[in-house]
Amino acid sequence: MVVIPLLGQLADEYGRKPLLLITVSTSMFPFAVLACNQSRDAVYVYYVLRTISFILSQGSIFCIAVAYAADIIKEENRATAFSWITGFFSASHVVGNLLARFLPEKYIFVVSIALLIFGSVYMYFFLVETVERVDKRERDSTFLTKIINVTRKRYESMRYAAVVVFRSPTLKIISFVSFFYELGMSGISSVLLFYLKAVFGFNKNQYSEILSAVGIGAIFSQILVLPLLSPLVGEGVILCLALLASIAYGLLYGLAWASWVPYLSAAFGAIYVLVKPATYSVISKGSSSVNQGKVQGFIAGVQSIASLLSPLAMSPLTSWFLSSDAPFNCKGFSIIVASVSMMIALCFACLLKPAEMSGHDMEEEIEAPLLGES
Repeated sequence: MVVIPLLGQLADEYGRKPLLLITVSTSMFPFAVLACNQSRDAVYVYYVLRTISFILSQGSIFCIAVAYAADIIKEENRATAFSWITGFFSASHVVGNLLARFLPEKYIFVVSIALLIFGSVYMYFFLVETVERVDKRERDSTFLTKIINVTRKRYESMRYAAVVVFRSPTLKIISFVSFFYELGMSGISSVLLFYLKAVFGFNKNQYSEILSAVGIGAIFSQILVLPLLSPLVGEGVILCLALLASIAYGLLYGLAWASWVPYLSAAFGAIYVLVKPATYSVISKGSSSVNQGKVQGFIAGVQSIASLLSPLAMSPLTSWFLSSDAPFNCKGFSIIVASVSMMIALCFACLLKPAEMSGHDMEEEIEAPLLGES
């Protein structure tokens, strides 16, 4: 919640490349520990490092990558570019699962580290920076003064991002869409395996089959379907269709009456994955080139708040309706409640107007008084 908006600001001010290198390279260290030693103590060290790595990298890599793509790609082609980014991300999940399944156990972490190192080295040599840094010479000051100045600057940057989002009709609406969608979807994801195991006796292999099916469908829809549909109907229509699919996905799980229904529900995963690239595209079009990182990071922070709150309610609610003390017989009631959250997201998405998607002029109007205040 705190770090993603901060990294988005820093990416606008100090460049996309150094922030991408930092966030990607931090993922190496936890796996390096397990590659060297798999004792109990090493596992605890792994969890500590992995927690720190997740704080820095989870969500922020996407946020900065999308901002980078927005710097070099024309506005009308961004939906396709973002869809390819998320599509390749889905492909990497499928390939990664296959590698983990067929590689000997002693080589899994070594291969993971090699792939992470390759990604960082490739970016270092071939990724071209798109942000021009303006070197500002600071007067000689004490360490405490420097800390106060940095804190003040971060606060002003965060305040500016919040003002840009909430004064722009498009960005304000898409932030509500992101919050309620993430509130529902993260809630479903947090309890789904527990629910399927309790109700239908699913094991991890069956759950893996569902995830693999969703992943394969997601690759196809993101790389092929969205680029074809986007020029015809626009990101707003795609977002609404994807949200409808997410609602059907949740309701079918919540009302599942037989063991084959979860597989039918999973089929909608190939459509609801389009929510992310469509959202990135709407955000990108609604913000100027100098604010891509700040705005993407701010809305990603909103999603993180939803991801924190949702499991806190979903876990006890799911346990209650799976127990014998449930007020009525509906084992998937918590998932139905999560679907209602995604219905609210759909209602907000329907308020998006194509004519208001581009908010560059409004941002310039906002920026002037804020700069005057500083």
